[in-house]
Amino acid sequence: MTGRAVPFHCPYCADEDLRPHGEQHGEWECRSCLRAFKLNFIGQLANPATTNPASPGRRHTS
Repeated sequence: MTGRAVPFHCPYCADEDLRPHGEQHGEWECRSCLRAFKLNFIGQLANPATTNPASPGRRHTS
């Protein structure tokens, strides 16, 4: 995923009338519901096929 990807719709109202907001990258405003929000990339998740099933954070069903 690129750091410059743009959202396709507002996470609050799902409208597509989005525009950049503020001075920092990742800040957007929705002209429909008048909300401003920020998106950022946290990181990639491990592939479940190669992850140890006993690793923390995985739930086990008994």
